[in-house]
Amino acid sequence: MPRKKVYFLITVLLLTAAPLLAQRTPTAEDKTAKYFESVRHQPSLLLDFLQRMPKGGDLHNHLSGAVYAESFIQWAVQDGLCVDRSTSTLLQPPCDPKSKVPASTAYQDVGLYTQLLGAFSMRGWHPAVESGHDHFFATFGKFGAASGPHTAEMLVEVRSRAAAEHVQYLELMFNPDGGEAAKLGARLGWNDDFAKMRDQLLAAGLHDVVAQARQGLNDIETKEQAELHCGEPQANPGCNVETRYLYQVARGLAKEQVFAQILAGFEIASQDPRVVGLNLVMAEDWYVPTHDFRLHMDMLDFMHKLYPKVHIALHAGEVTMQLVPPEEMFHIRASVERGHAERIGHGVDIMHEPDPTGLLREMAKRKVLVEVCLTSNDVILGVSGEHHPLPVYMRFGVPVALATDDPGVSRSSMALEYQRAAETYDFSYKDLKKFARTSLAYSFLPGEGIWRDTTGFARAAACTGDDPKSPKPSSACGRLLSASEKAHAEWELEKAFAGFEAQF
Repeated sequence: MPRKKVYFLITVLLLTAAPLLAQRTPTAEDKTAKYFESVRHQPSLLLDFLQRMPKGGDLHNHLSGAVYAESFIQWAVQDGLCVDRSTSTLLQPPCDPKSKVPASTAYQDVGLYTQLLGAFSMRGWHPAVESGHDHFFATFGKFGAASGPHTAEMLVEVRSRAAAEHVQYLELMFNPDGGEAAKLGARLGWNDDFAKMRDQLLAAGLHDVVAQARQGLNDIETKEQAELHCGEPQANPGCNVETRYLYQVARGLAKEQVFAQILAGFEIASQDPRVVGLNLVMAEDWYVPTHDFRLHMDMLDFMHKLYPKVHIALHAGEVTMQLVPPEEMFHIRASVERGHAERIGHGVDIMHEPDPTGLLREMAKRKVLVEVCLTSNDVILGVSGEHHPLPVYMRFGVPVALATDDPGVSRSSMALEYQRAAETYDFSYKDLKKFARTSLAYSFLPGEGIWRDTTGFARAAACTGDDPKSPKPSSACGRLLSASEKAHAEWELEKAFAGFEAQF
């Protein structure tokens, strides 16, 4: 056959086969994405999809703020607490039949019960009457008397709810020493010499505070495990939700108390693997957190040099022009550059910071994750939709993960955070899947992850050829999963995605 004719036939065959080659068989992920698009504009079906979808971890979650108001009322009744009718605040007994009534009164008085639900959460909140910011931050002082003695029960509620909506990992903010470090700091007072103040605190009993906090955490988890029936045939699914803690520093206290708490946080996180880092909390626009912000960053810089392996996540940029003057909008940059933050909580005011695009590029380069809390930012700050910086962070390649912040107070959930993100920004299923993967990749779980690239999520060499649906990983991948808690959690998420996508 002439050579030209052979070339012609080959060309015809290639042109004929090209469309067939282009039509690859849809993967389970493709089919799942297709179903997601089919229900995108049907909120009920979309929520059902997102409730069932694996969502990785919740990295920004305050333990007391994650509990629903109904539980605090129940515990107040159990503990014999009282209620100040005028302020809706729980108080210690003795009670008074006129103004300081027994909390149990709420079970017979529908008006009081409704009043407490609204006071302890954003339920029934009216923007025309009170700002979301003020109402939100006031809730903690109102239900606080019922929260302290019930940490184990709070953990049971939060872990059970996480399991129900397929969240597999939690980093919960709370103070395991019950405020003892702050009390010690108050007794010793302030010293401008950080090194001397640290030595004084350690010598005066901070080691004991840390030891007692660790023992207290043992007791709390023992009670929690018993209530969840972990290890028993009818164990609560919450037993399978891996939980770690961030030491919560109340930055609105006096500077000597903040320093003592920060030191306690670094000490306990360096000794106890359950406490994976620390965070500074309380409203960022209040006087002391604003006035002492630079000082707090100096404290963190000092401690970071002494405890370089302790992880730091910081609330920063949870403000607007209505809350603080423009000169105070530098907290994200200071948290990253001076406070050594590996993760930023909220980060709403990013475009008001000095040189915002430069800061965004710096955060992308340093791989500083932003914990995005959409519902919280809406109800507290009034920032949502196109005014929220989430798309900006993504445009500049800054890693982001969705989080709940205080789902009990906000009456929200991780599934609802995903729904809000999908409906507001038209994210695809693969976008939402990336959020879930990112949450575990930037968790403070120890060890190497399964991803060599957390932008496109290409697997590390050890697990490149492994199928999550396979009952047993390869020897190389198995070694990685056995050696690393983070890798193990990430592989569990991949297995969960494989099972979820098989449904479609």
